[in-house]
Amino acid sequence: MKIVQIFIFLILIAIGFADSVFLTYEHYALTNIGCPVSPWINCLAVTTSKYSEIFGIPLALFGVIYYLLMGIFVYFGRTSKMFRHFFIITSTFGALFSVYLIFVQAVLLKVFCAYCLLSAATSFLIFGFSLIFFEKEWKTVVLDTFGYAYTLVLRPIFWKIDAKTVHEGMTSFGEVLGRNDLIKKLFSFIFVKKHKNLKSTYHGIKFDNPVGLAAGFDYNAQITQISRHIDFGFQTVGTITNIEYAGNPAPQLGRLPKSKSLLVNKGYKNKGSLVISDKLSKFKKFDLPLGISIGRSNNSTLDTLESSIEDIVKSFKMFEKANAKNSYYELNISCPNIINAVHVSFYEPKNLEKLLSRVDRLRIKKPIFVKMPIDKSDREFKKMLDVIVKHKIKGVIIGNLQTNKEHKTLVKSEVRKFKMGNFSGKPTFEDSNRLIKLAYKSYKDRLTIIGCGGVFNSDDAWIKFTNGASLIQLITGMIFEGPQLIAQINRDLSERLTKKGYKSIKEIVGTAV
Repeated sequence: MKIVQIFIFLILIAIGFADSVFLTYEHYALTNIGCPVSPWINCLAVTTSKYSEIFGIPLALFGVIYYLLMGIFVYFGRTSKMFRHFFIITSTFGALFSVYLIFVQAVLLKVFCAYCLLSAATSFLIFGFSLIFFEKEWKTVVLDTFGYAYTLVLRPIFWKIDAKTVHEGMTSFGEVLGRNDLIKKLFSFIFVKKHKNLKSTYHGIKFDNPVGLAAGFDYNAQITQISRHIDFGFQTVGTITNIEYAGNPAPQLGRLPKSKSLLVNKGYKNKGSLVISDKLSKFKKFDLPLGISIGRSNNSTLDTLESSIEDIVKSFKMFEKANAKNSYYELNISCPNIINAVHVSFYEPKNLEKLLSRVDRLRIKKPIFVKMPIDKSDREFKKMLDVIVKHKIKGVIIGNLQTNKEHKTLVKSEVRKFKMGNFSGKPTFEDSNRLIKLAYKSYKDRLTIIGCGGVFNSDDAWIKFTNGASLIQLITGMIFEGPQLIAQINRDLSERLTKKGYKSIKEIVGTAV
């Protein structure tokens, strides 16, 4: 905020504050000082009318508080975008309330208060100058205000409730919202703005923007009809398995606020490929590119490599037979929370070779991406990539959960609360970026890389792209920051690209490598 802007606002606020103090005095003193009495002007009649109070408190006193707040917002708004947004919101309320007060005087009382009109004029001027001075902030205030409301009000409420209960409630609520066309149009109006420089096409799939919902959130395909309308560019459902699984013993989800992480221990919780494929096949189309994540069933009977591979193949066959209108598949080989994950591992190059050879024989035309672990060394990870590029795999998602409970980003006191499970969010960020860069260096012309892990804002996303990711996915950032985060990241990415002279998001992919 510039000095001249601050000066103009402070003068108007001082005038409004003095006027409100005087009107408060007149209300209690029952005077009519300096206010001429005529058929149209009578301050005392207005300040003592039944419309001059709310709950026994004079409106003029609320005016005093209003101008005090505006002064505070101007002071902190010098350096804080959030306080400038507070100023915009409050000035809008002040202008609208002034319209109401003029209506009361003109229509209901049929007499005006000169000092009240001065206060209204001051409010209108403050509002008008905010439109001029904060043009950029006005364009984003709705999104960011939603974010403030989420982090300051809604999140504290949600986080007093069990994480699993909130998650299942939100996905069920999202399913209901997705059935209502009016709600979807409203959400699109608030959240969705198409940015030309964020559009891209990979493997014949057109992405309106590069921010997707990762597998692990919508594991029963409940929010496929609403996700586009909060500005996701693509979405993966699942992970889906051949055999239904009710989830690991509690806790399946937990929160680590200081670590900016979630404890995840669902273990491929889902209703199974038969149910989900039938559900998805009933939709004629999806509003965004939809992916289906497929993994090995979390079942103790699958104790050999061969049986595990056949289990995965059955799921692919089920979805192909159902002719679901998904755009791509993800093959999840990296969930650490399933039975026999250690004994039947696809991390071993020879085991991965057998799995991918079997998947190749299915001759699936839709692109397949492999969901990768992040707890491997560069050498181990490179060996896995060397196998993947020999097969009909189009890309890799990097990556899954943080299994290192001693990771430097994890607060030990939070980790000790949970005996089972692994961690999402910020603890995955560093390793994910390391392996994205490795994959890009090794096979940038062969594999499309989707970066996943620890994206909480556009800066995090930018790092993923410049390290070599062509698309990104998130879950934990949305849970911490709110559902408006996706639109905020897209907005900020688009603005940053324009500012730096890039015409497309593709131009920055791998520029830090």
